[in-house]
Amino acid sequence: MSGAGMMKVVQIDAPASISLVERPKPAPAAGEVRLALTHVGYCGSDLSSFQGRNPMVSFPRVPGHEIAALVDALGEGVEGLSPGQPCTVLPYFNCGTCIACRKGRPNACRNNQTMGVQREGAMASYACVPAAHVIPVDGFAQRDLALIEPIAVGFHAVERSGLDADDTVAVLGVGMIGLGVLLGAVARGARVIAVDVADAKLDLARRLGAAETVNGAAEDTVQRLAELTGGDGPTVIIEAAGAAATFRQAVDAVSSCGRVVYVGYTKTEVSYETRLFPMKEIEIFGSRGATRDDFRRVVDFLRARPGIGDLIVSSMPGIAQATVAMLAWAADPGAVTKIVVEMDTAATETA
Repeated sequence: MSGAGMMKVVQIDAPASISLVERPKPAPAAGEVRLALTHVGYCGSDLSSFQGRNPMVSFPRVPGHEIAALVDALGEGVEGLSPGQPCTVLPYFNCGTCIACRKGRPNACRNNQTMGVQREGAMASYACVPAAHVIPVDGFAQRDLALIEPIAVGFHAVERSGLDADDTVAVLGVGMIGLGVLLGAVARGARVIAVDVADAKLDLARRLGAAETVNGAAEDTVQRLAELTGGDGPTVIIEAAGAAATFRQAVDAVSSCGRVVYVGYTKTEVSYETRLFPMKEIEIFGSRGATRDDFRRVVDFLRARPGIGDLIVSSMPGIAQATVAMLAWAADPGAVTKIVVEMDTAATETA
């Protein structure tokens, strides 16, 4: 049991070191909201931080930006929110002055700070955030509020692609972000081909709406995508695996006049057959994070499909088991789709 005014916090102390610690329960400053966290998802960036592969992180760092919460207390000047209100959080903080911000694309801010990466995250009993970043959401299972942000990243990639119902889209990599892409494509009525190297992930992709699947470990991905599209290739390919091989496959497999969107990124160099760029007259886009509009689209989509969270969430440990869950994920990343940590504000004493 925490002492009066203290709370439980998950903290990545250093690469390969994670612990459950106590910190003082925060008080909201003017313009801020204190949230009582109910569920927080582990993101792939949290795993990379734990593994020491995230150059944007300094230690110690509280992870977590996939947030389900209840409004707990309001700082001075905050209006339009009420204690007890369920919500999620837009966890990206932009500078407002760089060229991306001036173009109205704050998700691509040159000076972006994301909770759990460049600034403290929300894997704690309580957290304070600016009221402008709080997004109230009613009519959801509380756990599923933590799925909005990662799915929104996939929806944003779909938005970047200009996908419509006439397109066939191949999603390369159907981890959590790839599943968000898949769901965003399904929402637009497109035909979806899911590509991965894990049969369990491909089975989940089919259950979530993929028309066909390709196991890249057992089949030639480019050849199989051509076969499934009458020799044309998919009109859209969205890369969500972050591997050099899939970066190249996207360009090799996409149809003439098709579009490629990269959500993932690889730390190794990628070699392309550059003649395909002009010969196919393809369009290539990057996709980063998500916008408030993407969050809104995901909320509408999930509200109409309340069973999706049951399919996606691999496990839901309590905060006391959060460190063990991270260790297990690091030991076998392919076995996990989504870990959502259930927080424990009830065990926190209030001063």
